Amino acid sequence: MPAANPIRFLDTNVLLYAYDTDSPAKRFKAKKWVERGWQSPGEISISVQVLQELAVNLERKKVSKGEIHQILFDLSAWPVVDNTLLLLKLALGEQLRWQISLWDAMILAAARSCGAEELISEDFNHGQDYDGIRAVNPFRG
Repeated sequence: MPAANPIRFLDTNVLLYAYDTDSPAKRFKAKKWVERGWQSPGEISISVQVLQELAVNLERKKVSKGEIHQILFDLSAWPVVDNTLLLLKLALGEQLRWQISLWDAMILAAARSCGAEELISEDFNHGQDYDGIRAVNPFRG
């Protein structure tokens, strides 16, 4: 039996670029990750925080509320890590250990809680192993 694909966690910036017409090269690469999320159910995870940040940033880009709501409802079909008190406590530990912002620590804690092996983000150090989660910058190179 073939091994299952590793779980990957998608950070907000990747999703945002998938809807950004101002950065065509990044948009092309980001859309590939979104397509992968639809083609391989369960392989790509996100969090409530990612959905919240995506909504705020799309609104800043003057995307209509109706379109934003549809995007969020669609993406909520993927595995989504809820914001909980336990996740916050885990993030506080990640923040201290890696000396990162609380927001990045919440992303890392969410990735860890869903069993992700890779964190797809341009905000983390590409190639760094965060104790079992490897950061991958999809826009590098």
